[in-house]
Amino acid sequence: MKAILSSRIHHYLAKFSIFLITVALIAGMVGCVPPSPGPSPEIWNWHDLDAIRDNLDGNYVLMNDLDSGTDGHTELASETANQGKGWQPMGIWDSQFTGTFNGQGYEICDLFIDRPGEIFIGLFGIVDEGGRIENIGVVNADVTGKEVVGGLVGENLGTVSNSYSTGYVTGSEYVGGLVGLNDGTVSNSYSTSYVTGSAAVGGLVGFGGLLGGVGEGTVSNCHATGTVTGNGWVGGLVGAVGESTVSNCYATGTVSGYGGVGGLVGGIELGNTVSNSYSSGNVSGEEGVGGLVGINVGAVSNSYSSGNVSGEEGVGGLVGENEGEGTVNNSFWDTETSGLSTSDGGTGKNTTEMQDIATFSGAGWDIFAVANPSTRNPSYIWNIVNNVTYPFLSWEPIS
Repeated sequence: MKAILSSRIHHYLAKFSIFLITVALIAGMVGCVPPSPGPSPEIWNWHDLDAIRDNLDGNYVLMNDLDSGTDGHTELASETANQGKGWQPMGIWDSQFTGTFNGQGYEICDLFIDRPGEIFIGLFGIVDEGGRIENIGVVNADVTGKEVVGGLVGENLGTVSNSYSTGYVTGSEYVGGLVGLNDGTVSNSYSTSYVTGSAAVGGLVGFGGLLGGVGEGTVSNCHATGTVTGNGWVGGLVGAVGESTVSNCYATGTVSGYGGVGGLVGGIELGNTVSNSYSSGNVSGEEGVGGLVGINVGAVSNSYSSGNVSGEEGVGGLVGENEGEGTVNNSFWDTETSGLSTSDGGTGKNTTEMQDIATFSGAGWDIFAVANPSTRNPSYIWNIVNNVTYPFLSWEPIS
């Protein structure tokens, strides 16, 4: 199964890289076109939002929430819009979004997309290098595509920050609650969406970093809490990590799949890292199933998992299968809550030990004991209420 999953991912990535190069060459042949004045930078309704596609390098500011009652929803983003296909993603093919979109903390609600035969699906199809999406929530979304599908962005080569998504996201490959394929930076963001697909499926990001592609992906200070289901490379936060880093993140949702299934990440490719992160959701699969990571060929450090883990072959409390040059350092799993006393990497501890600061400070973690969960010391990566809670990231929202 491992070889099949790896071959499938690399085969698709090779095809996808050729596609990107072809698109770039075609775009280069078009020549210079004088820019049009473009739409207003202020977005008040769905018509204003839709007009962004007329000037994809502009700078835009959302002025209020958009929902099913806002002017233009029926014609542009409802179940009856565009012959039942709903919203048409902004920025695709040779016309990627390269501008800025600042949501100012407002939300875009009730977004509907039903394009099961199309790729690059989301509110934005492709955010290119230099493009920036920030301070926006996509709420109660129902998004369906084929490949490279996300609630907010299909493929990100730019920056997505301080953003979130809720609802349902469905696709085949490269499917994420917020971003389908991340080749740029995703930070300070989260998703609670229910995400389902086949390969490279993640609660926040489907695949991080495009092997042989144009950049390296980064996911930091992010979390996902939604249920994630798929076949291969399925993770509570990220489906698979290739040419990418994941740090200071966590996932709490239930994760299920067949092979390469992890509470945080389904699979980590060679040379890529996951650090200072944790998962607490239940994980189930058949082969290569781990509480934190399903199959690791990269590096895991200063991380832990506490969810229940079940599978048939290559199953571990922290890591299902640690292969080749894969390393696991200063990382732990709860042997009681996971139901497993073994892992292909990491150190098993009982629940009492997992809530003892000495377990982690003794392993060199940057951790500080606080009085209660509502008290934080942001000078440290990790905080803990000693003998009461598991470690938590100091930036985490206070529930």
